[in-house]
Amino acid sequence: MPLPVVNAETATFDCSFGRGCEGICCKNGRPSVGPDEAATIKKHLKKFLPHLRPEARKLIEREGFLSRRVKVGRPMIRVSDSWCVFFNKGCVLHKVGIADGDAYQYKPIQCALFPLEIDPDNGEWYVRQWDYRNEDWDLFCLNPKNSKRKASDALADEMALAATGVCDGAFAERAKG
Repeated sequence: MPLPVVNAETATFDCSFGRGCEGICCKNGRPSVGPDEAATIKKHLKKFLPHLRPEARKLIEREGFLSRRVKVGRPMIRVSDSWCVFFNKGCVLHKVGIADGDAYQYKPIQCALFPLEIDPDNGEWYVRQWDYRNEDWDLFCLNPKNSKRKASDALADEMALAATGVCDGAFAERAKG
């Protein structure tokens, strides 16, 4: 069953990582992670460590990858030198996931689904865009004028992932309001 996304046919999006964007969504990126996500990352941490920036690796080895900060009732991933600790010229969790056969298997669902979001007031899924539902992040990829590609095409994999229900627990608190 396809994921109902209220603005999927009108929203535009095209991730330009590696084509002018160097991962700005991961700058100060602090995704929240649920217990299952944290356990998966912890279980496979040894795979990720060699790929990390040296300062991020030291921080994780010293203090762990989760901070004391909380968002939607869940701990957030640490930041090192203004970047998510798992960022090193791209998402290490994504890169290792691809090598292991599934790009999303280690990523927090919040990252895997970006820029899909759920409205906490009514539980509707939508694509984050400038000037839509009070979007406050001014990333150029969220500017509908920067792409002619329909979000429904660009985000087909993300929408399919969300439709599986894998994110139900991760986003349930947001939907409750």
